[in-house]
Amino acid sequence: MIDVKRLRILREVACHGSFSKAADALRFTPSAVSQQIAALERSIGAPVVERSTRGVVLTEPGRLLLDAAEAVFAELHHAKEQIDRLAAGRSRLTIATFSSGGRHILPRALTPFVAGHPEVEINVLEREPEAGLPLVRTGQADLAIAYHFDGPLPVTPGDRSRITWTPLMDDPMSVVLPRGHRLAGRPALDLADLAGERWVLGCTKTEAFLRRYAARAGFEPMFAGQTSDYFFAQSLVAAGVSVSLIPRVALDHAATGLAVVPIRPPCPTRHIGIATARRRHPQPLVDKLVHALLATVAEECRSTAV
Repeated sequence: MIDVKRLRILREVACHGSFSKAADALRFTPSAVSQQIAALERSIGAPVVERSTRGVVLTEPGRLLLDAAEAVFAELHHAKEQIDRLAAGRSRLTIATFSSGGRHILPRALTPFVAGHPEVEINVLEREPEAGLPLVRTGQADLAIAYHFDGPLPVTPGDRSRITWTPLMDDPMSVVLPRGHRLAGRPALDLADLAGERWVLGCTKTEAFLRRYAARAGFEPMFAGQTSDYFFAQSLVAAGVSVSLIPRVALDHAATGLAVVPIRPPCPTRHIGIATARRRHPQPLVDKLVHALLATVAEECRSTAV
């Protein structure tokens, strides 16, 4: 039988990459961590870690055991949440979402959901995908609204993350210009048309994304500023500071002094989806909220097409 406490220690070693840092996190001595890892290895008959110049790294048996540990702790956390909800007499859903998704997509899905389930306590956490997905994996969030750019999906079929990815919508990015800009009246633009412009970023991850597309268009972008808020970035554009690349769900339609121009293919696009965990027991409330999100986006697509 594998000791769950030793799995916890293995998880900390994997997280920190060293026995001493794991010991600090656990408030153990490094010697105690080393002894517990050795005992874990004896119990399974295989090494789970190896020391290298980069610190402590997991072996393949160690990685398999870590996957199992994540699943075990997620199920335990989920069970504790369920017990707490029974004791409180209320159900609760915790939702992780990135900022513009939380502003544009989530509220319109929550309105009918909350009306139909007034007994459910909603807890919303603003998290970027790299922080939101781990919360789902560990059971600290019931679902996450997340996105990826032109790289791989955050999760792939057959992986060991125990997360299911449900595509929600494509979110194409447009160029946002000051209303009086010389290119503001164009029906569409190539990024190459903006080779001499200065850019302001509305998201820290947009820089690498913009650089890739600019390189394909044959220029090196110049930057006037960087924010973590697409709406702040658009206010700087309206002030005449620069131009920006903004996804559709983050466009500020109430702002004055802006012109939004689509980009000709290949168009930079965010791919938005819903991350849920594969649990042993049914999650009817999670399923209903996923359905509400899908219905909200489908209704918006129908109304836009009319």
